[in-house]
Amino acid sequence: MQLLGHGFYYQDWSVGWKFKTLTRSITETDIMNFVGVSGMTEELFTSYWYLEEHTNFEGRLAPGSLVFALAEGLVIPSTIARTGLAFLNCSLNVDGPTFAGDTIHVEGEVTEIKPAKKGNRALVRTLNKVYNQKGDLVQTYDPLRMMRGRPEED
Repeated sequence: MQLLGHGFYYQDWSVGWKFKTLTRSITETDIMNFVGVSGMTEELFTSYWYLEEHTNFEGRLAPGSLVFALAEGLVIPSTIARTGLAFLNCSLNVDGPTFAGDTIHVEGEVTEIKPAKKGNRALVRTLNKVYNQKGDLVQTYDPLRMMRGRPEED
C-alpha cells in the first residue's frame, strides 16, 4: 500500500529543481492568535487606530514571522514530511507587507545539496519565495535543512 503525504528524500531532488505549494489565506484570527501567543503585541498588529494615524497601511498588518511560519506550514507537509531531520538556519527578507485577507503560496528552488560522509543524510538548501494573491513578492528565505536519504541506501 502506498503511503500518501511522505516527503521527498534528498536523492529525489537535484539543484535547480523547483516546486510551488498550495495556497493559504491569512485571517484576522491568525494574526491575533499569533501576536497573543508570541507576545508580539506591537500596535502595528493590534491597533487599527495606530495603523490609520501613524502608517500608510490599509488593513490589519501580519507580522513577518507569522508569514514565515505559515509559509513553512505550506512547504513542510508537501516536501519534507518524515524526511526532514533539522532546520539549521536561513536568512529572511520581508519584501513587502502582508495583510489579513491575503492569500500566500511559496515557490521554491533547490540551490544546494551536500551529502554527508556518513549517516545517509544531506544538507539541502532551498530558495523560497512567498507571493500573495496579486503576485507580489512578500518574503524570501533560504532554509538549510538536514534531510534523510532513501532507506535502501543506509
